[in-house]
Amino acid sequence: MVPTADAPAATLVARFRRQRPLRAGSLIVTIFGDAIAPRGGRVLLGSLIRLAAPFGIGERLVRTSVARLAQDGWLESRRDGRLSEYRLSRQGRRRFADATRRIYSPNPASWDRRWTLVLLPPGDAAQRGALRQQLRWLGYGQLEPGVLVHPALTPAATLRQLQGQPGAGRLLFLRSAGDEDRDADLVAAGWDLDALAGGYREFTRRFGPVADAVGDARALPARDAFIVRTLLVHEFRRLHLRDPLLPAPLLPEGWPGERAYELCRGLYARVFDAAEDWLSAEGRRQRGALPAPEAATWRRFGGLGRR
Repeated sequence: MVPTADAPAATLVARFRRQRPLRAGSLIVTIFGDAIAPRGGRVLLGSLIRLAAPFGIGERLVRTSVARLAQDGWLESRRDGRLSEYRLSRQGRRRFADATRRIYSPNPASWDRRWTLVLLPPGDAAQRGALRQQLRWLGYGQLEPGVLVHPALTPAATLRQLQGQPGAGRLLFLRSAGDEDRDADLVAAGWDLDALAGGYREFTRRFGPVADAVGDARALPARDAFIVRTLLVHEFRRLHLRDPLLPAPLLPEGWPGERAYELCRGLYARVFDAAEDWLSAEGRRQRGALPAPEAATWRRFGGLGRR
């Protein structure tokens, strides 16, 4: 039996709804990062409720989730009469910019064969823990509790990413030339690539049939295209933000992350335009319609093309 056009979206929503806990806030972060941020970064609460509805997330859960995101510093709210608008905070914009750079980018193809080592400052355990967490989020591998390593980020680039993080100015950086005989040992010590590879294989098994079923994106209703695009990025970002994006020379042969990236890239490009139509129809801000996507949006995944 040939699947109907809406079958991929229905299957993905059903799978998302079976997750426990549902993590509505995480999906709203995906919607903001992938869809709202490139179109002005602000949206009416009522519009966000309508955008979340196709995923089975009700109004009460949306309200609770955005309030928590605001409390955590991701969003800010503004009220005009009876209309509430949410926008990215300054901290939220910086976080989304960092995440966007990583989510839509492939692993580096080349490498200068130099490693950056970071030594955490002594003292406050909570501060050291927060710095370690931020460095791991940036893709650093942990060799020892106080020693982390990265093959691509320079000390200057790392400090830019850690701007405002307490204790970042006390980090000690070392730069070291790689050794072909020992590089693999550093990778094995710093990162669990086996677990990440398993996640990428599962992503491919899950979304490969979706890409086949979608076929010609013009046959997919705009609402369903928005569902597919959002859940595609939602699942991919959870993997790709854990990926240190090691240069190709440091990855095992046949790295499954490459296949997952190409699958995500192709399906995203096919449903992008129709999903934007749904976003334009349902998304509003206090000043009216959402603006057109910023130019950088069309460079995602190496280029989406223009309508």
